[in-house]
Amino acid sequence: MARPTTPGYGFGADGDARLPWVWARERLEQSHNYWLSTAGEGGPHLAPLWGIWSGDAFLFSTGPRSKKARNFAADARVVVATERADEAVIVEGSLAVMPDGGFAAFLAAYNAKYAWDMTEAMAPFYIVTPHTVFGFIESPPEGFQRVATKWVFDEDAAG
Repeated sequence: MARPTTPGYGFGADGDARLPWVWARERLEQSHNYWLSTAGEGGPHLAPLWGIWSGDAFLFSTGPRSKKARNFAADARVVVATERADEAVIVEGSLAVMPDGGFAAFLAAYNAKYAWDMTEAMAPFYIVTPHTVFGFIESPPEGFQRVATKWVFDEDAAG
């Protein structure tokens, strides 16, 4: 756990309050809508989607011919964010096709969360493994700069 590196924003010293990982995980699990950012095929692309935060990964599905899927083929780096900007959680990570053994648990969780039966879906299923996660609260009593937090899951990929 550390501070985000954002010169000019006046983030506090390491001794200041930081958000606990459980705060970020709860928001990742409870978000109904997510934002997914990809790059490729001529530029960045941002799209809303539904998904599941399970363990320490984000799981979702999209059509194989969607702009998102075409971008994945060019660049597996993605950003996933929760729906609320005032209590933002932003995940920078890498994307892969979900291993065969993960479908049943994903479908059960997805169907329970959205009341949408994807059992017959033919779309590929994906998993985003986080490298770095950022958490921000717009107006906490301690001040935005004092609680902004960065969690690093993979030192090599975090940059």
